[in-house]
Amino acid sequence: MSWTDERVEQLKQLWSDGLSASQIARQLGGVTRNAVIGKVHRLGLAGRATPARTERPRVAAPRRTVRPRPAPVIQQPIVEKAPLIDEHGRKTTVLTINDRMCKWPIGDPSTAEFHFCGHPPKAGSPYCEAHCVKAFQPAQSRRERDREREFRRYLIRS
Repeated sequence: MSWTDERVEQLKQLWSDGLSASQIARQLGGVTRNAVIGKVHRLGLAGRATPARTERPRVAAPRRTVRPRPAPVIQQPIVEKAPLIDEHGRKTTVLTINDRMCKWPIGDPSTAEFHFCGHPPKAGSPYCEAHCVKAFQPAQSRRERDREREFRRYLIRS
């Protein structure tokens, strides 16, 4: 399809009548909405303050409800326990750990001093109560922490 002088005049008239680009494309036939927009732009036709809305009635957007902000999660202070030592004065190692012991690693695994907590675990968890607090943070806390981290990065950048 080429833009003949007659089609350009028809486009100008329909545009000034307030029809949308989609409506004009349908009336002209053989042309897309984007082609109409491109031609209007190249012709430098003035934009309209309010386009005609004859295709479909405008439906009011649903009201957005404002949700109350959740209260911040107050973390319990973490009470660090001393690792469990057996009757021979040894700490829990890979060789001595079992399913009734906290599996929280302590130290560098590449050294001989590496060991595990060894205290009785919380029900359904591999860790004791104190290490569960450390290991499993509530999702809200993580989100808040991530937001704060992003905000600090923003402040540093600006």
